[in-house]
Amino acid sequence: MLDRHMLALQNRILDRPAACLARLGVPADAVTIVGFSVGLASAAFLYAQAYGPALACILLNRLLDGLDGAIARAAGPTNRGAFLDIALDFFFYATVPFGFALADPAANALAASALLLSFVGTGSSFLAFAVIGEKRGLSSASFPMKGIYYLGGLTEGTETILVFTAMCLWPEHFAAIAWLFATLAILTTLSRWWWGWCLFSTIRPQGSE
Repeated sequence: MLDRHMLALQNRILDRPAACLARLGVPADAVTIVGFSVGLASAAFLYAQAYGPALACILLNRLLDGLDGAIARAAGPTNRGAFLDIALDFFFYATVPFGFALADPAANALAASALLLSFVGTGSSFLAFAVIGEKRGLSSASFPMKGIYYLGGLTEGTETILVFTAMCLWPEHFAAIAWLFATLAILTTLSRWWWGWCLFSTIRPQGSE
């Protein structure tokens, strides 16, 4: 729900430094890969129960994720960049619950599994809608600068990072936070299934008899 507002603020902050980096020849894909590597480090810190450094890695990953998109807009977006951005983002999101499961399997593993299950629902419904939406020539008025059709919901990127932040600040409450957010993510999945069912059921695929 919050992404459209955060993206507008993010673009105002990052567009100028991104334009400078683009002029210097810094490729957006390199920033994407560096950000992903930093994000992966958060799982190692979570395993060590070093929650402060883990949170720093999570937030830096998100900063670099915004910066790579701004560089791409300044230098010219590419299909490879859009692919890397979404593919690596989804993997990064999964590493955080996994890291908490590693930190305390007895207390966290079940809740982490439920959260990962909900992430599969939100991620697969997001990508499935984007694929069919692209085939039908749909575009998102709320996120016109995204490389693919961006379908919102109760649990978007901003909400996910806020939840990850809360988990790192209060790791003893990880399970409760994870169960709550997993419930909201399942509701997001169900709403996306419903939107897809209603929208695409009235459109015949190209080439069908």
